[in-house]
Amino acid sequence: MNETTAADRFEIAREATLEAGALALSYFNDLASLDIETKANGQDVVSVADREVETLLRARIAEAFPDDGFLGEEFGLTEGASGYTWVIDPIDGTSPFLHSMASWCVSVALMRGPETLLGLVYAPRVDELFSAQKGEGAFLNGRPIRVEQHRNIQTGLLGVGASLRVPPRVVSGLVHGLLERGGMFIRNGSGALALADVACARLAGYYEPHINAWDCMAGLCLVREAGGWTSEFGADDLISGGPVVACAPQLRADLLDLIDTVASENE
Repeated sequence: MNETTAADRFEIAREATLEAGALALSYFNDLASLDIETKANGQDVVSVADREVETLLRARIAEAFPDDGFLGEEFGLTEGASGYTWVIDPIDGTSPFLHSMASWCVSVALMRGPETLLGLVYAPRVDELFSAQKGEGAFLNGRPIRVEQHRNIQTGLLGVGASLRVPPRVVSGLVHGLLERGGMFIRNGSGALALADVACARLAGYYEPHINAWDCMAGLCLVREAGGWTSEFGADDLISGGPVVACAPQLRADLLDLIDTVASENE
């Protein structure tokens, strides 16, 4: 295919994401048969489902766009010649997935250089497909969505991500500070799904002190296209990971102040 664009890729990606979600759901419905392995620690787990779903996504997209690159959780970086790179998490929220919980999803983003051009987050357990293309808005099952318009840090619900990659005091300090300011938090175990929830106004914001690119690039695209504000996730963060902040615009100042206060207390 000659002179293909991000728009050309969107429909292929949407179909591949839905197919990947169906495959993941088939594994979810037969969890007893899965062999589970640990990675860095007992909370960092993987199964054949993760690998097979990523393999499917790569195969379907590469069939249509063989010169594109890939960055995926299970198989790492594969350089491409087209300038486009797909950032894939086959099952974001593997721990909830393996504990028979609904808060997991398939996350697919497309980047060209530093720009994220499209994002897809599909939650098969509840059949919700979040989608966005740069400059075209954000959608949930085809219906336009917007970030929360009225709530603040006291009246909205803040998603908080946590992992053993950061000291426990960082997360506990954030939660403590938020509660002191009259706010409330939730952790669902999936950064991509939490960002999608920000995009459709279920959550007012989301913060995670360290997240991997495949967990957040699609979700960040969704939030921006839904009218929200997000922190920058730089080129270095694509490989090593970094902090992520996303919220409705009216929360930005208060949320950043909270994060900065916690950071200064932990210096």
